[in-house]
Amino acid sequence: MDIQTLDYFIIFGFFALVLFIGIYVSKKSGKNTSEFFLSGRNMPWWLLGFSMVATTFSTDTPNLVTDFVRKSGVSANWGWWAFLLTGLLTVFVYAKLWRRSEVLTDLEFYDLRYGGKPAHFLRGFRSIYLGLLFNILALSAVNLAAIKIGGIMLGLEPVETILMGGVITVIFSAIGGFKGVVYTDFILFFVAIAGAVGAAYYLINLPEVGGIEQMLTHENVKDKLSILPDFSDSSNVIAILIIPLAVQWWSSWYPGGEPGGGGYIAQRMLAAKNENHAIGATFFFNIMHYALRPWPWILVALASLVIYPDIASISEAFPNVPEDKLGHDLAYSAMLIKLPSGLLGIVLASLGAAYMSTISTHLNWGSSYLVNDFYKQQINKNASERELVNVGRLTTVILMVLSAIFALYLTNATQLFSIILEFGAGTGLVYILRWFWWRINAWSEISAMFTAAIVSFAFNFSSLGTYLFGDGAVDGIFPFWSRLPAIVLITSIFWLAATFLTQPESKEVLYDFYKKIRPGGPGWNKIMEQAKNDNVTLDVKKEKWSVPSGILAMLLGCVLIYSTMFATGYWIYGKTTSAIILTVVVIISGFLLVRVWNNIKGSVL
Repeated sequence: MDIQTLDYFIIFGFFALVLFIGIYVSKKSGKNTSEFFLSGRNMPWWLLGFSMVATTFSTDTPNLVTDFVRKSGVSANWGWWAFLLTGLLTVFVYAKLWRRSEVLTDLEFYDLRYGGKPAHFLRGFRSIYLGLLFNILALSAVNLAAIKIGGIMLGLEPVETILMGGVITVIFSAIGGFKGVVYTDFILFFVAIAGAVGAAYYLINLPEVGGIEQMLTHENVKDKLSILPDFSDSSNVIAILIIPLAVQWWSSWYPGGEPGGGGYIAQRMLAAKNENHAIGATFFFNIMHYALRPWPWILVALASLVIYPDIASISEAFPNVPEDKLGHDLAYSAMLIKLPSGLLGIVLASLGAAYMSTISTHLNWGSSYLVNDFYKQQINKNASERELVNVGRLTTVILMVLSAIFALYLTNATQLFSIILEFGAGTGLVYILRWFWWRINAWSEISAMFTAAIVSFAFNFSSLGTYLFGDGAVDGIFPFWSRLPAIVLITSIFWLAATFLTQPESKEVLYDFYKKIRPGGPGWNKIMEQAKNDNVTLDVKKEKWSVPSGILAMLLGCVLIYSTMFATGYWIYGKTTSAIILTVVVIISGFLLVRVWNNIKGSVL
């Protein structure tokens, strides 16, 4: 492709600015672990909100969306749109709880909620399980997307792409810490959104595509437009819509969509100035992430069906792309080579921005687990702050190297998305209930985690999975869509059994947790009665339990954001009547949400 001087100026200017910010904040970021991983806990909501959105921009997300749209249509995106429910549950129920915990990482929560050796084991094991193994999977998906973009747009070999993008990002992440990540995310967001919107507008107006009206009526596109699946195909409706909305959102652990909050979302809530800033940041993130941002990617994916109707046409246009990297997700990068100079530079910079934002967040988040929850707890409890920061910088480099190597062996983004979903299937309910039910103990989480991993592995990588559910090429005993519910059911049975077959946490641990977090609700009634008998005062502030109002706010928020997303789509499609009706629904639900939220403020969740 023809990259001009202007494009190089935009790209290198952008990377220079990012490195400057990382170097500028490095001295303060290296002061201690609180600064390196949470920036001193004094971040405003808007800065954290932009950081969350920029982090989830990623280079693999448009590839994943393109893969969904080209294979199954716009409605296939319900596979990740359903996570809005858990996102808003985090906003209106869990954000305040996380901020009250005052932990450095969400894994430190285990020593607050549980006690003894099981809690100690759980914290250490999950620091490796999530901070290293799961994090490498997520990082690999981003690196895979970068490899495909580099191969299509710049003609780079996979190793060359990883070296160019990875070296700059790992240097920036290692020296700048969390403050550097958040500050640059603010800039990265605007670069990324400008690139995505600019690319979508230009590409749908290419002569080959013919503009929005002609594209929407094209033979390859018109049957891909529906935001909801075809209800005449019951199997498709169950797989695309019902399973995500009825099971997946609360049952599966997924980076950025953890039930009850967690991961890098929790990291940003913990870095907020106070509880209200934590709530504001997560709500802003969910609005931007689900309601508005997907449409530029969807439009490019639809336009790609006109120019590259199948994988064979992509292979013909790009014969140098290795066969193991070919897939529908490659179409997004294939479209971008048609951009003119200037806009091309902005888009390449935006893709670099998305890559750096996601990678740097995962590196800092994963490193926080490995340092605070493994090294400090399991290896050197007396380590100085300087030593911990240095270990954090070293683990940042190690995570990048391992994920880059793994990415070289992957094929497409959907492949990893499904694996990560199923390896966390069935664990989500534990993460939701552990705040509000005293009987949950460390063995509940340990059994859920191991059962989900073992069953998912058996169903994904053995003949048992093919025999029971098929593999897409052959039919199994049960429908293919039933695999996730089956994993959830088996995992739930095991963790519930483990909960009631093991001893509950000690009264002292539960009393201390309640005093600090003040969760409230009927799930703590027995502990409240025990405390009363022991002459221990737990409910100091005597405030009304507001989880019911929080759930109502969550439901209104879902109506608001889904209606905004649908309305945006229908305005684009030219379906004016539907768009107007949904816009009215947006206004009404927004008004009601404000009223409910005003009633929640200041209450105990």
